[in-house]
Amino acid sequence: MTARTDHTPGTAPISGRVVRVGGYSLRVAPRTLAVCVVVAVLLTAVSVVTLTVGEYSLTLGQVLASLAGRGDETGDFVVYTLMLPRLLVALLVGAMLGVSGAILQTVTRNSLGSPDVIGFTSGAATGALIVITVAGGTMLQVSLGALAGGITAALLIYVLAYHRGVSGLRFVLMGIGINALAVAANSFLITRASLHDALTAQAWLVGSVNSRGWEHVVAAAVTFAVLLPVALSRARSLSMMELGDDTASALGVRTARDRTVLLVASVLLAAFAVAAAGPITFVALAAPQLARRLTRSSAPGLVTTALVGALLLSTGDLLVQQLFPAAQLPVGTATGCVGGLYLIWLLASEWRGKGRYA
Repeated sequence: MTARTDHTPGTAPISGRVVRVGGYSLRVAPRTLAVCVVVAVLLTAVSVVTLTVGEYSLTLGQVLASLAGRGDETGDFVVYTLMLPRLLVALLVGAMLGVSGAILQTVTRNSLGSPDVIGFTSGAATGALIVITVAGGTMLQVSLGALAGGITAALLIYVLAYHRGVSGLRFVLMGIGINALAVAANSFLITRASLHDALTAQAWLVGSVNSRGWEHVVAAAVTFAVLLPVALSRARSLSMMELGDDTASALGVRTARDRTVLLVASVLLAAFAVAAAGPITFVALAAPQLARRLTRSSAPGLVTTALVGALLLSTGDLLVQQLFPAAQLPVGTATGCVGGLYLIWLLASEWRGKGRYA
């Protein structure tokens, strides 16, 4: 382990310790490590509260006994069937959306570069709605439709935005246009559907982790376990892209190749998140910005952003469970309300010259 301090013209000095394992190295900044520890502690607290309170309240001892395989039948049912899958889906989907948003905002160098702003999640929703309203498919088929829709939307944005490379601002603007088209298509599909299918589709569009099972947990966990290392392997390239393509290329980054790999990872993370929980808004937009401000870093760290995203979604789900226990509101209602206020604040900050809009 060695300490290093790098300085690139135009940026603040980067300090911390570099940990090397084999041919890989990871810079660990003290403030970033402290933020990760604090967020992890908060995540643990939220998880404990989620598993012990609610309609079927359990003591911490009962939860621990069930997790250790020594619980009674009632405790095992509440933990393994009702609460734990829902909690794990919230944690995983929040982390996936956070990482997806961090990659997009960095690659496009734009605070609005988020899957739910530039059309990835709306496109995924279109694919899912086609399955729901036209084919009347199963949950698995709806998830596959969401995955196909998200990938299709991303390809359309990339092709339309490509002109001697992909400009971040052009990518975002094309994405906003595709998002508008996808939202219109979603509204059309709902109006043409039967009453039952329309209600099902509208409920799915809000985004929820209610009634999620272990099949959702496994799909999200496998996706995250595969794609997070891919994104982390390009973490240095991602941070260099903050300086612009010319500077990044001069520092040895293969910008075209690494941008493509990162965009594919971001699209797949967002698409699988939508497939597991529906198009939940706000998390992918806010988590990278919150991580950046907490760590006071020029770029959001992927691990920090994943933890912040997981905390946002799990906390939002806990709040809707406790504040509206009878209504069983989907978590997308909470994130959408908060996200709207956050977006207004973000745009106001950008217009005052405090942000990095382009």
